[in-house]
Amino acid sequence: MLRGLRQRGRLTIEELAEASGVSVRAIGDMERGRSRVPQRRTVAALAEGLGLSEAEREALLVAARAARPANAGAVTRKAVPSRVVGDFTGRGPELARLTEAAERAGVGGGVAVSVVSGPPGCGKTTLALKAAAELAGDFPDGCFVVDLHGVEDPSDPDEALLKLLKALGVSDRRLGQEDAQGRAGLLRALLGERRCLVVLDDARDEGQVRPLLPAVGRSLVVVTSRRPLSGLEDVDRLTLSEMTQTEAVGLLRRILGAERADAEAGAVARVAELCGRLPLALRVAGNWLTVRSGWSVEHLVTRLADEERRLGALAAGDVRVDAAFELSYRQLTGQAARMLRLLSLVPGPDMTTAYGAALTATGVFEAEDIMGELVEAGLLQAAFTGRYQFHDLLKLFARTRLTREEEPGDREAAEGRLRTWLLETAVIAGRWYKPKYGAPPPSWQGLVPLETVEQARAWLQSEAPAWLAALRGAARLGEHTRVVETAEAMEWYYPLSLYWGHWPEVFRLASEAAAALDDPRLRAVHLNHYSWALSTCEHRYRDAIERADEALDCARRAQDIPQQAWALVYAVYPHRQLGETRKAFDKAHAAADLFEAAGEHEGWIETIGLYGGTLRDFGHAEEALTQHERIIAFLDAPGCPVNGHAADSYRAAAMEALGRDYAALERWREAAEHYCAAVDQAHRIGIPHREAEALLHWGEALIELGDTAQARSRLRQAVAFGEAAYGNHLKSAQELLDSLPAE
Repeated sequence: MLRGLRQRGRLTIEELAEASGVSVRAIGDMERGRSRVPQRRTVAALAEGLGLSEAEREALLVAARAARPANAGAVTRKAVPSRVVGDFTGRGPELARLTEAAERAGVGGGVAVSVVSGPPGCGKTTLALKAAAELAGDFPDGCFVVDLHGVEDPSDPDEALLKLLKALGVSDRRLGQEDAQGRAGLLRALLGERRCLVVLDDARDEGQVRPLLPAVGRSLVVVTSRRPLSGLEDVDRLTLSEMTQTEAVGLLRRILGAERADAEAGAVARVAELCGRLPLALRVAGNWLTVRSGWSVEHLVTRLADEERRLGALAAGDVRVDAAFELSYRQLTGQAARMLRLLSLVPGPDMTTAYGAALTATGVFEAEDIMGELVEAGLLQAAFTGRYQFHDLLKLFARTRLTREEEPGDREAAEGRLRTWLLETAVIAGRWYKPKYGAPPPSWQGLVPLETVEQARAWLQSEAPAWLAALRGAARLGEHTRVVETAEAMEWYYPLSLYWGHWPEVFRLASEAAAALDDPRLRAVHLNHYSWALSTCEHRYRDAIERADEALDCARRAQDIPQQAWALVYAVYPHRQLGETRKAFDKAHAAADLFEAAGEHEGWIETIGLYGGTLRDFGHAEEALTQHERIIAFLDAPGCPVNGHAADSYRAAAMEALGRDYAALERWREAAEHYCAAVDQAHRIGIPHREAEALLHWGEALIELGDTAQARSRLRQAVAFGEAAYGNHLKSAQELLDSLPAE
């Protein structure tokens, strides 16, 4: 195809090379079939050189795309540094400083924290990751990298704490038992006990990193920041500036290849100077030359000089970097340049091709091709399989271009498309868990696959920063119906993601949106969820009761019996936590009656379980037994309206509750049988904390029955769950195990 188009235009290979900037050899290899998968940017350059129409250009791109191989396989995101640049150059003294810090930490006799600071684009992150890769063998308990996004969207310290603690193996259950101060103490203790290397990348200020730093121990923390973070005490500080001229030339030489760089050594040296010897600018310029393999380095010198003069009014620290960005930006196709601008609207730290498709109203495969062009040009990073991210400076550059080149109406339309896609997808994914919904309807045409519940859960988790930002935007713009619909779709999903940390905000926004819609029933629904979130996620028990009382009032005004019952249910747990047992009992009793009268099956089952528990607490074990048997009978009845995962979970809880009822009556054989059934059920559906709890109580019953050997076996199984079990259950199992006579 390329040969035919060239001959039609009456161009020699040399003339096409001059017009397009693609080398003679590269064009010849393509025409002879030796190069079957040229980069999209190369094909676009050839199309420009040939003067093709839009349709002809697209046909040439399609021909190149058709030969492109599929990805070989998925790459798993890991905690260890895996993004080290292969052509890392220079920084010998700085690497030595970090090596010395690691050695001091290893013997427990020196600074455990190193702050690497310097201006944008000087290579702070690359240095930290290079050091981590070289030192990883000295840290047997792991190397971890946390991006704090300090430039534009700083991470909350508590979110970074959660990421690190999870990477260190701390269970969600344990995390849920600690507040922010407790989690900080837990991290300090773990880093004090273990030998880990932690990179805290792109810190905004001292307050963002202080909770993440160990006081003592043999771990090393490397912090990168544009600021020296002078408020931190007892840290080693390493300040980076631009590379030396020799290092800068060496980096360009490695990117371009020795033969090409040495052939124009003077021009390479000039490029290094024009880029201010900043690694980021050098890499962008080098990548540009790699794509335009047919152009000389001297040609780049001329263009860089022009750009520098044009951008001379910018602050000196940013001029040189912007010149390199501007140069690559000017060489993009119109589609890619627009994609770059619009991607700056993405609120999260990274993105998939679906974001590009939503923003530009194109298909996913077309968006993938265009974003691939941005990667080739060095303006977008392929972070890991299927995901892309901006360098902070490039995102700012793209946003500046967006302001200059896009009409306000076009920008608002793109933001609206992105917000609509994120929230509509969140609704479809969340409804996988809701009774009467499940899989997406056949009419749904989405940009991402949501064909299984696992895909839905993965999308909700990975895109949480973006869809939460979209929800905030919808609330700010008064899109009340959309806010309510999104939050309502999360009703059965949110218990699976208790430790996300943003559920109180989600349901606060939804309750406010329902109030703006003047819909008392909707307000009751979302105040109820808000009450749950305050109680479970933030342990604000009094506030949770107040929101439940508000929900009860709204539900009564709406004459909605089920929501009245749920308002009573959501108050039971916080009342019990505050020691208000009688109030908890009364509300559980009243809620059960309301659910039964309304025929609300799931609510009735949950409330009967709560009601039975409060009866047992008051010493009425026989009555509690009757209530929990009602649950089993309901689930066993032919045509039971509750099924699937919900029915399995309710059965496991009811079996354990029956075991506790029999234990309260000292009917130990029946107690042991029900605990055994609860263990089997919890194990089958994958609820480890419930399985461990049932094993503990099973062991207690076996001790009462005099079967010490079996009791020891069950208790050992419970202890083996570790932090997957509740802490008090784990402690009780170990104490019982220790109290048993020796084997």
